[in-house]
Amino acid sequence: MNNWHKRFSQQANWTAELRGYIFDQLVLEKAARLLEIGCGTGAVLEQMHTPAFGLDLQLASLKEAKEHAPTSPLTCANAISLPYTDNSFDVVFSHFLLLWLQNPQGALAEMMRVTRAGGHIIAFAEPDYTQRVDKPAALEKLGAWQRDALQKQGADPAMGAMLAELFHGAGMQIVETGTISMSERGTFDLSDWQLEWDTLESDLAAHIPVKQIQKMKELDLNAWLAGKRVLHVPTHYLWARIAGG
Repeated sequence: MNNWHKRFSQQANWTAELRGYIFDQLVLEKAARLLEIGCGTGAVLEQMHTPAFGLDLQLASLKEAKEHAPTSPLTCANAISLPYTDNSFDVVFSHFLLLWLQNPQGALAEMMRVTRAGGHIIAFAEPDYTQRVDKPAALEKLGAWQRDALQKQGADPAMGAMLAELFHGAGMQIVETGTISMSERGTFDLSDWQLEWDTLESDLAAHIPVKQIQKMKELDLNAWLAGKRVLHVPTHYLWARIAGG
């Protein structure tokens, strides 16, 4: 996929309402210090009303993030070894991150370390592809292909369902948790559909013959246009608080 920022911006739009709701509840002051771990190309950072720090492992992504979120201090580092002192931030958050980490427990421990007592840690979006629903029946294979491709890339397709257990096990106080539906995005939009398929084709290319991918893509488009497509990927969020403060 050539333009990851478009894809990341699409994902950021899916959670914009949720982020606004939670940040409104926090009543953030101008002096608040926020950190996004796994900020990628800055798709979420550029939508923030409160300036936030950004951290990512990929230097190329950070170079692009500098263009999209020029006021955000950016750092290239690993989520399991954050280059910040203890109690540095009021809010630490992530977005479609934990499923890609080999050691999500270690990352959560680091998030807690750099968050002040009484501060907040938020996972805004972690999907559970094991519960993906595809209809008509001819498209069910597509979900299985995606789960397998994610696993082969080192991701955990079931991360969303594990959020509460992970956060509770880390010793955080869970304020709110729930799901957003990646299927409830309004009417069919061809450009959004193409972005989805750009990602799918990139994921599947090494594992599924091109002819089979293209056949599935055609079936998918026809189902959307006929109003018969159902696509549901339960995507979990969790808002937690650090004890004390």
